[in-house]
Amino acid sequence: MNLVFAAPATPTIAVVDSNDRFPVRRIFCVGRNYAAHAREMGQDPEREAPFFFSKPADAVVQGDHRVPYPPLTQNLHYEAELVVAIGLGGREIPSVDALSYVWGYAIGNDLTRRDLQLAAREKGRPWDFGKAFDNSAVIGPVHPFERVGHISRGVIELTVNGKQKQKADLSDMIWPVPDIISILSRSIALQPGDMIMTGTPEGVGPLEIGDVCMVAIDGLGSISTEIGPKAA
Repeated sequence: MNLVFAAPATPTIAVVDSNDRFPVRRIFCVGRNYAAHAREMGQDPEREAPFFFSKPADAVVQGDHRVPYPPLTQNLHYEAELVVAIGLGGREIPSVDALSYVWGYAIGNDLTRRDLQLAAREKGRPWDFGKAFDNSAVIGPVHPFERVGHISRGVIELTVNGKQKQKADLSDMIWPVPDIISILSRSIALQPGDMIMTGTPEGVGPLEIGDVCMVAIDGLGSISTEIGPKAA
């Protein structure tokens, strides 16, 4: 069998303090996983089953890089998130066993074309154009769980140009990491290389060209992203 053109390279993310790279297979995202953020988006934060959306693996951009302001939007938003890197495949994973499938953790920024997302939501359409665009998954280096432990609490914070915009504790998640993994695995067989962005706290807001957005999580350090001009 011959490929009609060269297959694209597998997207990868740095592993902290290592020359190794973590290969990215898929990116799953949890919607409205903090009650205060659900309210600011005009939704009921009742603890119903979580919903998921996805980003393509090649939407990954490393932390501490410049990201061009995306096309077709006038309202680009930041969303600070804890990211879970899956290292073991499985289906129908019980919550009590879920952490054994985790390879590590990273800091993420779920960049969102909010105007496109809300327009799609109002019409009952998918969120793809609002969420799954080029360079929309900013993810910092992966920290192996052997070094940082399994993270369930600690401050998550985001600043824009040095001004605090988001601050919460990871324990404020409606659905903690083990439950997220378990519920997702009931629908889709998880595989090594899958990444899960676990939701964002309240305080989301716009980014402009020239802004520097920093996300920090206790135990994982910080990442910084500059918003550059629109791509030519």
